[in-house]
Amino acid sequence: MNWEVMIPLIIFLIVIFFIGFWASKQLKNTNTFLEEYFLGGRQLGGFILAMTMIATYGSASSFIGGPGVAYNQGLGWVLLSMAQVATGYFVLMVLGKKFAIVARKYNAVTLIDFLKERYQSKWVVLLSALSIIIFLFSAMAAQWVGGARLIESLTGLSYTAALFLFAASVMVYVIIGGFRAVALTDTVQGVVMFFGTLILLVATVIAGGGLSNIISDLSAENPNLITPFGHDGSLTPLYVSSFWILVGVGVVGLPQVTVRAMSYKDSKAMHKALIIGTIVVGFIMLGMHLIGVFARPILPGIDVGDKVMPMIAMEVLPAWLAGIVLAAPMAAIMSTVDSLLLIVSSAVVKDVYLNYIKPDATDNNIKNISLTVTTVLGVLVFLMALSPPDLLIWLNLFSFGGLEAAFIWPVVLGLYWNTGNKFGAITSMILGVGSYILFHTYYPNAFGMHTVVLPILISLIGFITVSLATNHSFNKPSDGKLQTDGKEGVF
Repeated sequence: MNWEVMIPLIIFLIVIFFIGFWASKQLKNTNTFLEEYFLGGRQLGGFILAMTMIATYGSASSFIGGPGVAYNQGLGWVLLSMAQVATGYFVLMVLGKKFAIVARKYNAVTLIDFLKERYQSKWVVLLSALSIIIFLFSAMAAQWVGGARLIESLTGLSYTAALFLFAASVMVYVIIGGFRAVALTDTVQGVVMFFGTLILLVATVIAGGGLSNIISDLSAENPNLITPFGHDGSLTPLYVSSFWILVGVGVVGLPQVTVRAMSYKDSKAMHKALIIGTIVVGFIMLGMHLIGVFARPILPGIDVGDKVMPMIAMEVLPAWLAGIVLAAPMAAIMSTVDSLLLIVSSAVVKDVYLNYIKPDATDNNIKNISLTVTTVLGVLVFLMALSPPDLLIWLNLFSFGGLEAAFIWPVVLGLYWNTGNKFGAITSMILGVGSYILFHTYYPNAFGMHTVVLPILISLIGFITVSLATNHSFNKPSDGKLQTDGKEGVF
């Protein structure tokens, strides 16, 4: 075991645990357990909001899988990955003030709370909870595998032991601290990710003899590596453009991101987060994927893409500094896992148990069931991750696409189109998820586009058509219309 690398990582984990314990005191001092545990009391400032969105969105696929694919594909994958720059900006601009105001009006703690009040439909709630559980389980499994592989490569521990260490670390501070612990640790992790990316990028360029040398080496190996089309020309303009739907526009439909848009305290915090989030995401995504490409001349012949990041860090940096820098992908993975764990837990507890099993549950009962469900979910994901998949990034992107196909139109049109009703939402979710699984299984990358594009279009057509067809046939509940009654408060 390389202790010079490990000691900074251990210190990092101790800091994370300390934050979790501090946040747990907030839980003890609050009378509104659900809002505090799942939303941090809706008191996130601009910097913390930006960092928690960045750290949640930046994951194992961004820090381990993404650079691994860039290592193989070349600069074309860097161009494709930059579709993510506008993610935080787009989410907060589309949802923005209106979503935060309506979430408070509905007293919504989760995305499904909003959908339940907006559409007044049990089936919308159950379909939403099912979609979250199915797709986020696959996303969580991918993240836990990524964390375990990183620890495995640094410590020499077996995969199972590394997975157990990672799982135990995350479970402790999520279970005891809830959303506030997640948001605060995300802030620490976001800062580590930013500076870790900067240090490693500079060190990689220096190790490669400068940018001109690196580009010359890439061109000499394969001229396609420095074109927008990938090492084999497979990154067509249409395919690259379709990624703007998956990792740009469509992110509005991801529950783990949209819940951030109901957790900030005022519009000033939102505007600050827009600026900080866009700049930091842009730098991290550009830096990490460039590192993946630039590592190719320095460390040729890496056969497993997921190993590129830890290997290049330990190659170009002193051991102690490599340990600090490798806290960045560890931070990314942990922060994504903790958010996904809370989202799935809230889907089970808040959206199914409280709505349809025991609506009169006491606050103490809710607290106990929340902690129990979060623990059980963590154990189940640990068991799933014992048999790791080969391609982390594709499992993660599969989860992204499924959630976007399910939620983007019920959320966006639910906010801005009063004619939309529960029949349109149900149709949209069934068509979106059903067609996504169908295309993904039998017709991947249909017409040269990413699989998510057609299901999103199909779900849009289904939502609009069925809503218009049933608008005069059924009376919508009055709560189905969004009205803020002018009570915008600090917004």
